[in-house]
Amino acid sequence: MERDLPVTRRTALKRLFKASGSLAFSLPGVWTLGGIGSTMAAEAGKGFIVEGLGKKEGYDVKKLVRKVFDAAGGIGRFVSKGDLVALKPNISWARHPDLAATTHPEVLEGVIELCYEAGAKKVRVVDHTIHDPRRCFALTGAGKVSKKTNADLVYPRNSLMKSMKIHGHRLDVWPVFTPLVEADKLINIPVAKDHGLTGLTLGIKNWIGGVGGRRSALHQDIHQSIVDLARFFNPTVTLIDAIRIMTQNGPSGGSRLDVAQKNTLILSNDPVAADALAAGLFGYSPEKLGFISLGEKRGLGTFELDRLDKKRVVL
Repeated sequence: MERDLPVTRRTALKRLFKASGSLAFSLPGVWTLGGIGSTMAAEAGKGFIVEGLGKKEGYDVKKLVRKVFDAAGGIGRFVSKGDLVALKPNISWARHPDLAATTHPEVLEGVIELCYEAGAKKVRVVDHTIHDPRRCFALTGAGKVSKKTNADLVYPRNSLMKSMKIHGHRLDVWPVFTPLVEADKLINIPVAKDHGLTGLTLGIKNWIGGVGGRRSALHQDIHQSIVDLARFFNPTVTLIDAIRIMTQNGPSGGSRLDVAQKNTLILSNDPVAADALAAGLFGYSPEKLGFISLGEKRGLGTFELDRLDKKRVVL
């Protein structure tokens, strides 16, 4: 029956438009999409979290990606035939993958392949980079992966930014990278690393790369800003790449001395829980990180992992 089918982002949009009669404009040229996140979250079911560990020497990263999704019920739980899927990695810096500043290309490749296996019509790789996009795409491996897998690597440009109502506690109207909100399914694939302002950058903070505007303005009251953005984007699922992590001098790094090998992936439909588990890899208590404690307070999720369906898989 229809009620048993997963709710897509487009379905949520249609429901919102039907309820309101049309797309609302509170200001000239401003898109209002409030309520979409809560609609999807209400029908997402019980929270889960899967930790995947690569313990075998020379283990296959893509196989570990598959294993964590299988433990969560399979990619078909999240992606349906005909879906337009947007992936949000962190490829903001023109760094080689071994410097842990960006999402591991094999993690990205593994997710793209799974989405197409599930019948996705198209997969888009989307990030508003800090360094020059072409250099970022080339050095991080995202360009090579996208070409190999037939995914669309979206070049960030002003024409793809639209002012939208964020409905946040701090952020009201902000330029949003539209390929992320146009997708049926949205998968967040951040890299876990140190950050000078927030302590760490994990899944919740990754959404700064989903918008335009002045980043310096977002850095004012940054914990509230990133929680506002995380509530707005409300991904289908988050996969944290902790294959190798940056332990200091983040978020850009630049030295292999800043990198630790953790061989870990964390998959969850609860963004607070995903970040809370990842924080432990750095020795942080989750409640000590502003964006995690604030995310729980704002109803984004929980850092009490015992409340979730927890699994661990080893390769």
